Amino acid sequence: MRVLGIDPGLRNMGWGVIEVSGSRLSHVANGICHSVGGDLAARLLSLHEQLTDMMHLYQPDAAAVEQTFVNKDGAGTLKLGQARGIAMLVPAQAGLTVGEYAPNAVKKAVVGVGHAEKHQVEHMVKLQLPGVKIAGPDAADALAIAICHAHHLQSAGTLAKALARAGA
Repeated sequence: MRVLGIDPGLRNMGWGVIEVSGSRLSHVANGICHSVGGDLAARLLSLHEQLTDMMHLYQPDAAAVEQTFVNKDGAGTLKLGQARGIAMLVPAQAGLTVGEYAPNAVKKAVVGVGHAEKHQVEHMVKLQLPGVKIAGPDAADALAIAICHAHHLQSAGTLAKALARAGA
């Protein structure tokens, strides 16, 4: 199963695709969509087009996006929310259900600590995906989101199998 993780951003939207086979994870691809255009609508359109192209190229089976936290700048939060809408829309257009994870949940799943630093997250992503060349911090975060989602999908699958056995 291929899992896509997306780290939403209006300027830079990180993405990462991993392959999950049982408990084994492997890197497929990662990158950063850079918005282009002067006005907000053009920037959102460029992110949509780039993410759509990536979806067609790598054909993920599952997707997850990091949840937005509210900061002091209301206008900035709103713009980030619009980019996050693009990050959720593109996989939904491909028929995928989109998981959502708080930043602390992603860090806890990948590093083991909910308040880990960015460099710690990147280090643990590299350990879990040997040989990976990460396109930048946004791509590292996206790969961490994909890893987090893979763990949650595996846990849900294990629970479903146990419940099915118990009912049989």
